[in-house]
Amino acid sequence: MTKQQFLDEHRELFEAVASIRSAEECALFFEDLLTYNEIESMTQRVRAAKLLLEGKTYEQIIEETGISSATLSRVSKCVRYGEGYRRILERK
Repeated sequence: MTKQQFLDEHRELFEAVASIRSAEECALFFEDLLTYNEIESMTQRVRAAKLLLEGKTYEQIIEETGISSATLSRVSKCVRYGEGYRRILERK
C-alpha cells in the first residue's frame, strides 16, 4: 500500500485527529475512540520514541516504560526510518 492509498483509506480518522484543538479535546476524543489499554499502549510507544530520540539505551527505556523489547524494536525502526515520530516529537 502506498502512502497515498494509506492516507486515502484512513482520511476521515486523520482529519478528525488533525482538527483537535487541545490536549483536553484530544483526551475526550481518544476516550471515546479507544480502550484504556490502547491509549496506554500508544502512550508507551510515544514515550519510548521520545527516549530513543534523547539517546537512551534499550535497557533504560524498557526499565523506564515497561515496554516489551519487541515493541521497542518496532518503535526504534520507525524512529530511524520513518518520519512521524521524529516530525511530531521534535516539534514540541
